Amino acid sequence: MKDNIANITRWILYLLLALSVIPGVLFYADLLDTELFINWAKILLIIGVAVMVISPIYGFITNPQNIVKMLISIAVAVVVIVIAYSLAGNDFTEYRLEELKTTAETSKMVGVGLYATYIAFGLTVVAILYSSVIKIFK
Repeated sequence: MKDNIANITRWILYLLLALSVIPGVLFYADLLDTELFINWAKILLIIGVAVMVISPIYGFITNPQNIVKMLISIAVAVVVIVIAYSLAGNDFTEYRLEELKTTAETSKMVGVGLYATYIAFGLTVVAILYSSVIKIFK
């Protein structure tokens, strides 16, 4: 049963990926309105978030011993976000913020996203190097 649900989900996501090519090509060929393209992106976002939320819940139900690993992953993600939030700031002047039509909070949140990406990339590189070194010694 577990493999059937995973296969169905995978094929639905592949279908959505394939269907997304059509609006993408039409949009960049100026044959599709921006509003329709944005609405399609919103639909894909909602489906992606739903799959992202439902998949771990289903995984906990079918394999409860993995909950500890998931909680550790969530804790690491929270620590990364907290560190990124503490590092981020608003470096723009009031004039520049007004010129960009944004706020200081938006600027800080963009900084949080950038720092979180940098930290995640660094952790990924460290994990790859660590696993490579461990394989050498095994």
